Amino acid sequence: MPFRSFLLLATLAALWGGSFAFMRYAVPALGPVPLTFARVSLAAVVLLAIALARVPARDITARWRDLLVIGTLNSALPFSLFCFAEQYVTASTAAILNATSPFFGAIAAAIWLAEPLSMNKVGGMLVGFAGVVVLVGGHLDSLSRPIVLAIAACLVASLCYGLGGVYVKRRMQGVSSMALACGSQLAAAIVLAPALPFTAVPGPVTPLVAANVVALALGSTAVAYLIYFKLIADIGPSRALTVTFLIPLFGVAWGVIFLGEAVTPEMAGGGALIVAGTALALRAHPTRSAAEPSICSRNSR
Repeated sequence: MPFRSFLLLATLAALWGGSFAFMRYAVPALGPVPLTFARVSLAAVVLLAIALARVPARDITARWRDLLVIGTLNSALPFSLFCFAEQYVTASTAAILNATSPFFGAIAAAIWLAEPLSMNKVGGMLVGFAGVVVLVGGHLDSLSRPIVLAIAACLVASLCYGLGGVYVKRRMQGVSSMALACGSQLAAAIVLAPALPFTAVPGPVTPLVAANVVALALGSTAVAYLIYFKLIADIGPSRALTVTFLIPLFGVAWGVIFLGEAVTPEMAGGGALIVAGTALALRAHPTRSAAEPSICSRNSR
C-alpha cells in the first residue's frame, strides 16, 4: 500500500473513531435526536455543495425512495442509537461494539442475497459474540436498566449498518458513491426533522459543545466519506476495508485521551476478540465495505 494511502487510511480511522468521543461529549447538552440531526444536516450541506459540482441532481432525486431507506438505516437510526447509548456507556465501549457490524451484514447477506455463511464467517461471528460477552461482563457490577438498553442500542445500530449495506448492494448498483453519500445524509435529515419538536435540548450548548458538533458533522461524516471514496478509487474496496480494524483502536484512544476514560481488562479482551472475529469473518468476503459509518457498507458506520 502506498504511504500516502496508508496515511489516508489512518486519518479515516481516526475521524470515524473520533465520532464516538464527539458524540459522548455533545449528547448530554443536545440530546440524541437533535445531535444526530445537526450531524447529518451539516454534513448534507457540505456534501451537497460538492456533489452538485460532480454529479447531476437527477442521480439523487431519481432514487429518493431508496435513499430514504439508506439514510434511515445507515445514518438516522444508528447515529441516534449510538448517541442514546453514549449517555450511559463510554465512547470506548460504543466504538468496540460498532465493530460487530460486519457480523450482522453477513447474516443479512445470507438471508437476502443468498450468500453462503462459510466456516470463516460463522467462526468469526462466534469469536465476535464471545468478545461482546466479555465486554458486557465488565459492566456486571453496574448493570442497570439504562446500561442494558445502551448496549442493546449499540448492537441494534450495528444491525442497522449491516442491513443498510446489504440494501445498498441489492438496490443501488451503478449509483455513484457521491450521490449515495450526499443523498443519504439529506434523507437522514428529512427523516429526523419531524421528531425535533418532540425532543428537548438539555443544554447548555457551550462553544466546546458546538465545536464537537461541527467536528462530528464535517470531520467524522462529510470529510470522512470523501476520504473513504478516495481510498476505494486508489487502493480498492478490499484494502479500504481494513479501516474496520482500526476504528475501535482510535475510538478507545480518543476516549482515553480526551474524555479520561479508563481501559478495563474486559474492554481490552472483548475488543481484541471482536476485532479478531471481524478479521476472520471478512476474510471470507474481502469486498464487503467497512462498517462504521460507511455509506456503501456501514459503516459509518
